[in-house]
Amino acid sequence: MKFSASVITLIVFTILGVQAAQAETIGTNGAWTAFKTTEGNAPVCYVGAQPQSDEGDYNKRGDIYMLVTHRPALKEMDVVSIEAGYEYQKDSDAKVVIGDSIFMLFTNKGNAWARDSETDKKLVAAMKRGTIMVVTATSWRGTNTKDTYSLTGFTAAYNAARKACGL
Repeated sequence: MKFSASVITLIVFTILGVQAAQAETIGTNGAWTAFKTTEGNAPVCYVGAQPQSDEGDYNKRGDIYMLVTHRPALKEMDVVSIEAGYEYQKDSDAKVVIGDSIFMLFTNKGNAWARDSETDKKLVAAMKRGTIMVVTATSWRGTNTKDTYSLTGFTAAYNAARKACGL
């Protein structure tokens, strides 16, 4: 399941509650695309990607992607989020593995996040060093999923997003 940068923009802005017409695609590097928009008058920059492969015994699944978002005006940087394409099992975690590093993200409905900003920063650092990221989780129906993301181009897209937000 592959989408163009414009489709990812529409998906992300639907979730962020921002009009897609305001999106500026900064550029695509490897599997990752950098974007800039505004909320109010404040810049918001982020990078996003979809998995190279998504596995699981399911008939239907929505859009799947990962974002790293910067909101400098709110002092929110490196906020990692995952859209699963389904609702997670209640009180479950999404497991993210990059090389030898393992991160457990808390889930709520169809999204997963790090529990604190320190974990976000460690996860982003691992993404910069890594080549492949695997996310495993369980849907509310008990379906186990495994999404494999390429980290090729992450650092360049991440740096472009930071620069676009003046960071």
